[in-house]
Amino acid sequence: MLLSSTVKKTLLAGFASILMAGAAFAADMTLKLGHLANEENTWHKASVKFAEELNTLTNGRIAVEVFPNESLGKELDLINGMQLGTADMTITGESLQNWAPMAALLAIPYAYKSLEHMDEVAGGELGDEIKQQIIEKAQIRPIAYFARGPRNLTSNREIKSPDDLAGLKLRVPNVPLFVETWKALGASPTPMAFSEVFTSLQNGTIDAQENPLALIKSANFNEVQKFVNKTEHVRSWIYLTISEMTWNKLSEDDRKAVMEAASRAQAYERELFLADEGKLVEELTSKGMTFVEVDGAAFAAKAKDAVLANVKDEIRPQVEALFAD
Repeated sequence: MLLSSTVKKTLLAGFASILMAGAAFAADMTLKLGHLANEENTWHKASVKFAEELNTLTNGRIAVEVFPNESLGKELDLINGMQLGTADMTITGESLQNWAPMAALLAIPYAYKSLEHMDEVAGGELGDEIKQQIIEKAQIRPIAYFARGPRNLTSNREIKSPDDLAGLKLRVPNVPLFVETWKALGASPTPMAFSEVFTSLQNGTIDAQENPLALIKSANFNEVQKFVNKTEHVRSWIYLTISEMTWNKLSEDDRKAVMEAASRAQAYERELFLADEGKLVEELTSKGMTFVEVDGAAFAAKAKDAVLANVKDEIRPQVEALFAD
């Protein structure tokens, strides 16, 4: 059968379109983002938001698969994978101090007086220095940060000042800085696995524990503790990160798209975070817990020397400056 020149041109154009589409599909990139939080956590919801925004901004050329609940690996495994090129993204924070000492600044007791103060640091010059060191030393690039709920002290008696801590047997994570700070404040800190805390509170092995409100609720500490003392002793943030190996594969336009999607995800997470914190207070109050205002200045002043004595030399000047702010 003979074909007209018009039909021939149409068919050739069609074949060309198919070939171009095939090339485009071959150039598509799928990023794997693994993290430790569950599907209800604001970090997971913000990760999904990041995936949606990046897909839109790149017209579907870059997809992001989100793996919650450590289903892609534990935090340190993912960091190692990102350095080796077997993983693309994760959410991580002070664990990065294993490579970049300045990452310890993400969670220093009493270093940040408010959420606004923390934002000034995380989004300012010191925050830029922390990110740069993480990029250089860990080969991982922070592209956004999420706030974490401040840690508060729960107990069965009101704790309004450091003097009220005398004799209080307090569970803390096995973090030397936290242990020494609580000793200086006057408590009797006991490092213990989180899984043992509820039973230990129930049988009186310990009197108190400290954690963000979300963990206080999910662990049902309201069943064995009466008071949430608003010590807010550790404010901290955590980074959404991308492997430098993956970053280096992106075009300049795609890098801009990644940063814009990350910015939108950060703003979205903050909205969710603030709503969640308010809701958690209501829920814990309805479960019988009483929130106690404390003398935060007295706690911070008494903790200062212990904090400065127990941070690494590399970050002590920055910590001193944070306390002086």
